[in-house]
Amino acid sequence: QVQLVESGGGLVQPGGSLRLTCAVSGILFWGSTISWYRQAPGKEREFVARIDGRGKVGYADFVKGRFTMSGDYRNNAVLLQMNNLIPEDTAVYYCKLMDYWGKGTLVTVAS
Repeated sequence: QVQLVESGGGLVQPGGSLRLTCAVSGILFWGSTISWYRQAPGKEREFVARIDGRGKVGYADFVKGRFTMSGDYRNNAVLLQMNNLIPEDTAVYYCKLMDYWGKGTLVTVAS
């Protein structure tokens, strides 16, 4: 059974950093596209970043230069390093692999 478990969310001040982890079980993530999405209160879920089956990383324009997605191949997980966070980054962050979604981790950026 494929499971995605996100962790690392929390409360951070503007300008701060967080690192999210998406732990994958039941399947090896590499060879497929794995993505981060987020959903802010009252808004639709939106794409944040992805690693495709060849290892190429892509980002939404609003996170370029601030967020870095990487693969932890030893632990079958992906990471999302988020720097210079702004209040608009407040959202539940989800991991997606094929048709599978995690339950999300809440990131709150506030002073």
